[in-house]
Amino acid sequence: MEYLYAFLVGGAICVAGQLLLDAAKLTPAHVTSLFVVAGAVLDGFGLYDKLIEFAGAGATVPITSFGHSLLHGAMEQADEHGFIGIAMGIFELTSAGISSAILFAFIIAVIFKPKG
Repeated sequence: MEYLYAFLVGGAICVAGQLLLDAAKLTPAHVTSLFVVAGAVLDGFGLYDKLIEFAGAGATVPITSFGHSLLHGAMEQADEHGFIGIAMGIFELTSAGISSAILFAFIIAVIFKPKG
């Protein structure tokens, strides 16, 4: 059943994104930003962790999980280290993803020579 729940929740997130693109005529950048903020807001209310427990990868793979990770890390480290912990926590949980995105974007840009 956990595979079905992951598929349904991940699919629902994707359907919501596609509807925003088609019906609301938002750009992909707007939808991505909206989903990151939505993940952070849901984590702020303590709902995203429950969604992850229910759906597993269906909730951790979409971009909403990035917003969850940003806020979750910031809040966790803020409790431990105070104000400076906010910046520490943001990068602690997301640094691997941010670094790999920069590295792979650079490699692809070198290989395919994008038009700019």
